[in-house]
Amino acid sequence: MDGEVILVSDSEDNSTNSDMDVELEQEDCVQIVPKDNATIAEEKKKLGNDQYKAQNYQSALKLYTDAISLCPDSAAYYGNRAACYMMLLNYNSALSDARNAIRLDPKFEKAYVRVAKCCVALGDIIGAEQAVKTVAELDPQSTALSSEQQAVQKLRQLETTIQTNYDTQAYRNVVFYLDSALKVAPACLRYRLLKAECLAFLERCEEALDIAVGVMKLDSTSADAIYVRGLCLYYTDNLEKGILHFERALQLDPDHHKSKQMRSKCKQLKEMKENGNMLFKSGRYREAHVIYTDALKIDELNKDINSKLLYNRALVNTRIGALREAVADCTNVLELNAQYLKALLLRARCYNDLEKYEDAVADYETALQIEKTPEIKRLLRDAKFELKKSKRKDFYKILGVTREATDDEIKKAYRKKALVHHPDRHANSSAEERKVEELKFKEIGEAYSILSDTRKKSRYDSGQDIAEHEQNFDANQMFRTFFQFSGGRNASFNFEY
Repeated sequence: MDGEVILVSDSEDNSTNSDMDVELEQEDCVQIVPKDNATIAEEKKKLGNDQYKAQNYQSALKLYTDAISLCPDSAAYYGNRAACYMMLLNYNSALSDARNAIRLDPKFEKAYVRVAKCCVALGDIIGAEQAVKTVAELDPQSTALSSEQQAVQKLRQLETTIQTNYDTQAYRNVVFYLDSALKVAPACLRYRLLKAECLAFLERCEEALDIAVGVMKLDSTSADAIYVRGLCLYYTDNLEKGILHFERALQLDPDHHKSKQMRSKCKQLKEMKENGNMLFKSGRYREAHVIYTDALKIDELNKDINSKLLYNRALVNTRIGALREAVADCTNVLELNAQYLKALLLRARCYNDLEKYEDAVADYETALQIEKTPEIKRLLRDAKFELKKSKRKDFYKILGVTREATDDEIKKAYRKKALVHHPDRHANSSAEERKVEELKFKEIGEAYSILSDTRKKSRYDSGQDIAEHEQNFDANQMFRTFFQFSGGRNASFNFEY
C-alpha cells in the first residue's frame, strides 16, 4: 500500500543484523584461506614469463628465484631461470640451473639444449658434445642443436690451430685465432687467459693485464689469471713482484707448470742482473761482461730487460776500450726501444771517440728531439764543431805525429817526409806520379808551417778557420828556409837516386 510505513520490531531488526554478520564472517573466511606454495610459485612463474617476454630479465630472474624457493623440486622453474641467466650472459649460473633441471627430470629435452648452448659459450667442447648426444637420443628428429654441433666442430679446429701456433711461438697468430674462438665461445675464461698470456709475450701488457683483472673479478682464485699478472710484471722489469705472483699461483695450484718455469727464470734474471751490476761498480768489467752476456740468453722475448742488459754491456765495453762493440750494443738497444735516451747518448759519445762525427751529430739531433735539455744542446754543438774540424786537413796525420808531439818531433817528422816527397827526388817519374808527390810535398810543408807556429797551431787546435793560409803558402820556400836554418844540410843538398 502506497505511503504505508511498515515498522520492524527491535527483535526482528537484530535478527536481520545477526544473519548479515554471519554472512560477512563467512565471506572473510573465504578470503583469508592461504594459498599453497605450488599455486603461489606458479603465479610467480607466470609473472616471470611476462617479464622475460618484455626483456626485463633481472625482474624475471627474481620472480623465477622466488618460484624455485617455493617449489625447489620443479624442473621447469630451473629451466626458466636458466634461460633468463643465458640472456644475462651468466652462462655458469645458467649451466648450473639447467643441470639441476635435468637432475629433477632426466628427460627434460629443453634443459639439455640449454646445457649444450652454455657449454659452447663456455668453451666446454666435451660437455656440449655430451648434451647434443643426449638430445639426439631423446628425439632423433630434433634439429634444436644443429648450430651448436657446427660450433663445436669449429672450436675443435680452432683449438688445433691455436696449439700449433702456440708451440711455434707464433703468438700474433694465436691471438688472431683466439679472437675467432671467442666469437663462438665468448664466456670461455681459458681462451681469454691464453690470449692475455700471448699479449704479454707480444709486449701488449696493458691489454693482457686488463683481461687478467677481469677474470679475477669473476674468480679471485684463478691461478692462470694470477700467472698472467705475474707475466706482465716480469715483462715490464718488475721482477720482485713477478716472483710473488708466480708463487701465489703455485699456492693455488702446486702443479702450475708455467708458473714454476717463470718463477725460476725470474729469479735467475734478477740474480744475474744484480751480480753484473755489482761487478761493474767494483771495476771488474770483463767479469761483468760475461754475466750480462749470459743473462741476455735467458729470454729473448723480454725486450725491456734485454735492452737494459745490452745498455749495461755497452757501458762495460766503453770501459774496456771496445768502442765498436759498445756501438753495436747500443744499436741493438735502440732496435728494441727507439726512445732509450741513455743508449742514444752513449752511442753518440762512442761515435765521437771513433771520430765518426756525422753519426755522432745524427744521434745527438735525435736525442734532442726526445728531450730538449741544455746538456744535449751542448753535446750537439760540440759534435758539430768536431765534424767541421774533421773536414779540414789533418796536419798531424799528414806529418805522422800525435797531437801531443813536441816541437822537435814535429821538426824531425817534417824533415823526414819532406826529403821523401821533394819534387827533385821524383824528377824522373811519370807526370802523374810527379803531380802526386808535389801535392804531398805541399801538404807536408803546409802542415809544418801551421804546427811549427805556436799561434797558428793554437788556432788550428781550437778549430778556427785558417783557410787563407793555403792561398799564400809556398812549399818550396818553406823547404829552403827550413834546411837553411836547420843546422843540418843546406838548400843545395843533392838527393841520391
